[in-house]
Amino acid sequence: MKIQDDILSYREMCDIEGVQTLQRGMNYRLNPRYTVILMSQRSNAPYQDKIHEDGITIEYEGHDVSRQSYQHNPKDENQPSKLPSGRLTQNGLFIKAVEEYKNEKREPELVKAYEKIMDGVWSLKGIFELIDYKIVNDGKRNVFRFILKLTYKNVLGNKDYKQVEISHTRIIPSEVKKEVWKRDKGRCVICGETKNLHFDHDLPFSKGGTSLTVKNVRLLCMKHNLQKSGRIE
Repeated sequence: MKIQDDILSYREMCDIEGVQTLQRGMNYRLNPRYTVILMSQRSNAPYQDKIHEDGITIEYEGHDVSRQSYQHNPKDENQPSKLPSGRLTQNGLFIKAVEEYKNEKREPELVKAYEKIMDGVWSLKGIFELIDYKIVNDGKRNVFRFILKLTYKNVLGNKDYKQVEISHTRIIPSEVKKEVWKRDKGRCVICGETKNLHFDHDLPFSKGGTSLTVKNVRLLCMKHNLQKSGRIE
């Protein structure tokens, strides 16, 4: 199983999730055990996703109505929770999951978040718990914003999942990942491998390192990432 900050191609991401394509950003229960979201913080991204200052919380914007014609602009309409038929949209399914969690009817929905770093380069941002939502007016319409918090638990029960403590990790910002990828030329800085790469904290957060600077993040292949992990006490 891929772990937080692993680097993937679009094809690899689809293969992991067992689908031919991933066209929607919100994919409620794509897998019977979890939901999948695709996000981007690039300047030309269609939605305003962001990371909170605590470094472990994502604010993920809900999705718009479908475009009805060339002249139709979905950005002019409130984001819907239901279709005209009454069926729940992806926004509505997320809202229902939050409300049931807050009413203690279920555990928080598990969400795998993949982030587009640049064309052809994706990163598994981590596994999150969907814990809240709010409705925000952006000046001309209402949009949903879903709150997801990084979980340290081996929530999917896979023995290969690297368990982390929240106090010892932080989400690496998108711009840092983009600059690191360019600086390291898409290769492991130790051996030059171009496959099975991972964004690595040179100095772990638990030892005073930071995710906020390019200087403390580098590309490592699976072999050297595992070797480094084995040396950290």
